[in-house]
Parts: sequence; structure tokens; C-alpha cells
Amino acid sequence: MEFKTFAIVASKAGEAQEAEARLKDRYPHVAPEKADVVVALGGDGFMLQTLHSFMERGTPIFGMNRGSVGFLMNTYSEDDLPERLADAEAIDLTPLKMTVEDIHGVHHQALAINEVALLRDTRLAAKIRIHVDGVVRMEEMICDGVLVATPAGSTAYNNAVHGPILPLDAELLAMTPISAFRPRHWRGALLPRNAKVVFEVLDPLQRRVRAGADFGEVRDAQTVSVEVNGTVVPRLLFDPEHNLEERIIKEQFVP
Repeated sequence: MEFKTFAIVASKAGEAQEAEARLKDRYPHVAPEKADVVVALGGDGFMLQTLHSFMERGTPIFGMNRGSVGFLMNTYSEDDLPERLADAEAIDLTPLKMTVEDIHGVHHQALAINEVALLRDTRLAAKIRIHVDGVVRMEEMICDGVLVATPAGSTAYNNAVHGPILPLDAELLAMTPISAFRPRHWRGALLPRNAKVVFEVLDPLQRRVRAGADFGEVRDAQTVSVEVNGTVVPRLLFDPEHNLEERIIKEQFVP
């Protein structure tokens, strides 16, 4: 891969800021809006922010870990950065589109690289009806919430609430309940990538629910539809030895 220019951006963490200063002193760089590729310094949270910031422009992102997790980041090194960028391998991600109608009839849209999640917003459990491709699949789930995760996001919040980890090339989405009270033993579902999911919030005035797409959040949700967005394709760059697919497989065997 050949890139003529690159930009360097960093999270607000001290370690990331210091790394940014050193790299900018060492390598010629341009403003992010003029770059062929963006080098992001931080953790996975900052990588998500950076992907969202440049998603519409289609600028590929090469991350280096200066944060706490770094699952989506390459190993940090100050040496041979242009060569690493030239040798990097690309992985294209497919985000989800979330469309929310709130209790006031207002519609909201947002994109999610990791997951769309519904969460109760009061002391009362949420009551949610689940539609998949126009068919009611669950009349009522009483729960703290429910989410739909992409393969890229399946190792994040989805995994934390005991959802399945999906290989990156899986043509699937994971639907995972969050602290379901009824049905108590339902563990979720694997859905085709092109499925359209609609969550209907029952009693949305008393049992208020908020809907989130990565960082964006809408309160007082009444209906939430989720489907793959094929028009925007965020691109991650990895060192050849990073092998994100292998890391995802290994993650499934962590004790």
C-alpha cells in the first residue's frame, strides 16, 4: 500500500500525547484532513473515535497502542513508520445503522462500528419486543437491555455480557441480552448479516430506554431499528504479523 502523506493524532492520555510529540518531531506529517492515512495513538476507545471522525472521508486508520486495551491497535514503535504503513494490510469494517424514534415522534440516526445497545434508563426493567425481518421473534423480554454487535464489536461490550465472539469474516450479527429476567435462560441469537432488527420498547413512558450506537446516544427510545450500512466502509490498517483474525480466535479460548 502506498501513502504519500500521513497525519498523527492522539488521545488525551499523557502517554499518547508524549508519543505524538516524539513522532511529529521525527517524521514529516500533514493535517488530518489532508492525509492519505491517519496514525492514531491511544487505546481501542480512541480508535473508535478516530474511525468515526474519518468514516465519511474513507481515510484508513493505522493505530498504535498507547492506551489500556489495544485490541484494534498495532504494537507501538517509533521506528520505520513510513515502511510499516507501506506494508500494512487493510481490513474493511461494516458498520450498523441505528434509527430511533423517540416517545416524542422524533427520528434519530447514528452509525455503530461495534454495537447498537438498548439500556433501561430507570429503576424499572425494560420490556422489549423483538422483530427480525418483519417477524416478531420475541413478544416480550424483561431485561436491563439488549444489543446487536458486529463481528468487529463482538469482542467488546458483547463479550462482556457473555455474547459470542464472531470471526471477522463471519456474515453474521450477534444479538445478546443484557441481564435478562424473562426469558431467564435465553442467551441471544446469531443473525444473518443482512437481517433487519426492530426493537419495540413496551411501556416507554414508565420503563424508559436509551439507545446507543458506539458513542451516540438517544434517550426515551420507542422503536429502534438496526441494519447493516453498506455505504460507509471504515478501513483499519494492521502490521502483517498483527493478524486480527487470529487474535479474535485466540480470544475465544481465554480462560
